[in-house]
Amino acid sequence: MRDLHNPETDRLFEAILRLKNIDECYDFFEDLCTVKELRDLSQRLEVAVLLSEGNSYQSVAKKAEVSSVTISRVNRCLLYGSGGYRKAIEQMDGEEKAE
Repeated sequence: MRDLHNPETDRLFEAILRLKNIDECYDFFEDLCTVKELRDLSQRLEVAVLLSEGNSYQSVAKKAEVSSVTISRVNRCLLYGSGGYRKAIEQMDGEEKAE
């Protein structure tokens, strides 16, 4: 995925980082993504959270309403990926504990 490192992708991530709240995120992502793309992204993160909590594939499939293929893909990223899911989950967990 290193070929994604380019000025256009940098600009996308800079734009996301500058959004100030959930409403701005909804506005931006509703313009940027189709409903299906946004739903798929959301489901993948939910799968990562559930797997990180130790849920079984069967439990994740039922709770997140996704296929075993999606669960396997996310699990592969959790185990062998760049650590992006784990970093995001840790950040979210840290904020929840601070509240």
